[in-house]
Formats: sequence, structure tokens, C-alpha cells
Amino acid sequence: METKLSSATKEVVMGDGLPTVLIGERINPAGKKKMAEALRAGNLELVQKEALSQVQAGADVIDINVTLFGMDEMSLLTQTVQAVMEIVDVPLCFDSPNPKALEAALKVYKGKALLNSVTGEKHSLEIVLPLVKEFRAVVIGMTQDEEGIPGNSERRLAIAKKITEKAEAMGIPREDVIFDCLTSAVGADGRSGLVTLETIRKVKSELGMNLTLGASNISFGLPDRELLNNAFVAVAVGAGVNSLIVDVAKIRPIVLGTDLLLNHDNRARRYIEAYRQRQSKS
Repeated sequence: METKLSSATKEVVMGDGLPTVLIGERINPAGKKKMAEALRAGNLELVQKEALSQVQAGADVIDINVTLFGMDEMSLLTQTVQAVMEIVDVPLCFDSPNPKALEAALKVYKGKALLNSVTGEKHSLEIVLPLVKEFRAVVIGMTQDEEGIPGNSERRLAIAKKITEKAEAMGIPREDVIFDCLTSAVGADGRSGLVTLETIRKVKSELGMNLTLGASNISFGLPDRELLNNAFVAVAVGAGVNSLIVDVAKIRPIVLGTDLLLNHDNRARRYIEAYRQRQSKS
């Protein structure tokens, strides 16, 4: 199964056996004072610089989250999407809990976008899936519902099945739904990583769906977070994850090595190209 995203000029394909798609997560004002201040002032130069730097670091897709308290997110997200399209040619992911903001962004976007996200909650399914259908977008399904994130892989798989069935009933192709099996801090629950990996394997084997993962939550509250994130990314890709929502500059070398070992990099071309690029800069 292949999932395709596109910009006006570029297509990105994710699927089993293909290189891991990297979704750059850094356009997000949460915990970033300068970016939050710039967005409030309507200054999108910092966002453009961040988008460009992530693509230069190897991002295949750029995630855009501009949620700020008290701001008109519908207008701000639309303006940000237009500004990012001006500076990079990769597909975009719209990350917002506001359906009106998502719809406004979809109307101005040129290509096939990724929406982040839909859950198993009734209101989420009723609001987000019609947008996916209307604009022929791809959506990330989160394995949580009204009761939160289940503590076991069986319940998370059941939510994934529910989302898939609802999407298919609306005529949304299965390849246009990818799943994030969710993870939480391993420092608070030693089994959290295992449950995520178990869910990944079950969704892959029983539904055949493509998968993404926001990996950095695994290390929350622990020292040397980058080391733990890198280790988790490697095992997650080995378990079946096809794309990652990450800080690309930090994670890409680990992903390139993992892809090569898993035969997702034909003749080691991407691995060698990245090595040569690093050598030319040194």
C-alpha cells in the first residue's frame, strides 16, 4: 500500500520497503517564545526560515502548527501555509484542532495535504473525515478516543479499525489514512514503548496501513533525550513505521542508517549522499 502526498511540484510516497518519510515538526510555537512572538506580530519570516532549514536538513514534509491562545487561527494558518509554499516545494501537513482552520488551509493549498489528525472520538470523526473526503487529503488517525489513550495494544488496534471503517464507509481510500499508534513517557511507564511497538505491529499486520509516529514523547522527563529518541526511532521503523514526525536535523542520520539496514535504501544511495554532503561541509 502506498500513501501519496504532494505539493504543486513534488510528490512524496510512503510505504513498506520505501525510505522513511521525515515530517519536520519545528513550526510550532509551543515552548518557542520567539516564534510565538513573531506569529502574534504577523511576521512569518521566522516560519519561512524554519521551513527552509528543515528541508535543507532532509525533511520530506513540513508540519505546520500555529495554534496560539487568542489568535484567529483560521487566518493565521492560511497565511502561514501560503508563506511556507512560497519558500519550499515539499508537501505540507496541517496540525490544528480547529476544523475551520483546516478547511481554510486546504482551500489555499496546492497539492495533496496531510491533516493532523483524527481520533476515534465521535465528534472528531464527524468533523475531520468530511474534510479529508472533500479535499482528497491524507489524514493521521490517532489511536485514542473519548476515554483517552488506551494502555494496551488491543484497544488501540480497535480504535484504528473503527477509524478505518468510518473512512472507508465515506469513500476515503484506505491508503489515505495513516496511523500514529501514540507513545508516552517511558520514564513514567516502563511499558509505554512496548505497547506502542506492539500496536504498530498489529496495525501493520491486521490492517496493512501505513504508519507515522511522533517519537519524542518517549523521552519526556529523562536526561539525554536525544539518545533515547534515536534508539526508539530505530526500533519503531524496524517494527513497521513508514514516517516520523521529528526534529529532522537530529534524527535523520539514525533514520538513514536504519533504512539501509532494513533494505529501504537501494544501493545505499541516500546514506552515501548524506555522508558526502556532511563531508563537503566539514
